[in-house]
Amino acid sequence: MRRPIVAANFKMHLTGPEVVAHAEALVAALAGVDDVEVVVAPPFPALERAARALEGSPVRLAAQNVHAEPRGAFTGEVSVEMLAEVGCRYTIVGHSERRALFRETDAEVSAKAAALLAGGIRPILCLGESLAQREADQTRTVVAAQLEGSLAGVPGDRIPELVIAYEPVWAIGTGRTATPELAQEVHAAIREQLERSHGAAAAGIRILYGGSVKPDNAAELAALRLDPDTRASAEALLHDIESLEAVAQDEGMLLLCLRMAAMSKAGSGILAPMIRGKLTLLDEDRGY
Repeated sequence: MRRPIVAANFKMHLTGPEVVAHAEALVAALAGVDDVEVVVAPPFPALERAARALEGSPVRLAAQNVHAEPRGAFTGEVSVEMLAEVGCRYTIVGHSERRALFRETDAEVSAKAAALLAGGIRPILCLGESLAQREADQTRTVVAAQLEGSLAGVPGDRIPELVIAYEPVWAIGTGRTATPELAQEVHAAIREQLERSHGAAAAGIRILYGGSVKPDNAAELAALRLDPDTRASAEALLHDIESLEAVAQDEGMLLLCLRMAAMSKAGSGILAPMIRGKLTLLDEDRGY
């Protein structure tokens, strides 16, 4: 059975000291929890500090982006080797913000994913439709095209190392969330497409969901069989740092809620004790 995973994307939030404080609190709070793989993706300048804070813990470090080329005159970019050197085990590619704001194409995402795998880092490949595409009933078509294009350059034997994240663009940071039924439908479509294109190799790929996941909807989403070909209720819920994320294991055996929200610019947060399998972070500024 695929191991559940939850990943937190900090985006352009938190300074180095703030990232370290969050990482240390998370490590302490997750002591003894080994049923779920936890991944955090701080901003580039904080990666090395975060790596030191996470050293010796099961929490994995991720980057938010990478360049496909090993080196060169690419001002402002970072290479796979640079990320590996600081201890990154995962890297996010194809996030909707990168696709929309920086015009990243499926071909570029595919090249990044292939470069990461060649350098020993697992890609977290993001897919998702816009609101206009959703309202035009194009969700499955758009996601299928993104998946096909983003995997075009990935060697078939490395496919099981990928993590796929379905993140509807219209649900990211907007407070709107895909219904559990829609999330389940898209997850199933992604799994079916992977099986058609890559056969048995697709069985190892974990599929995530992300987009305005909060304390009041995390349990409902996590209770679904988002990937209906196994007994896992939900493999994971992918986090946008602006809100709460959660992850659940098979048949509700474990519901681990991670409140790792980005604080307001001057804010800070504290991790409350784990109670009956649930972990909540209290945001002092937002009053959660």
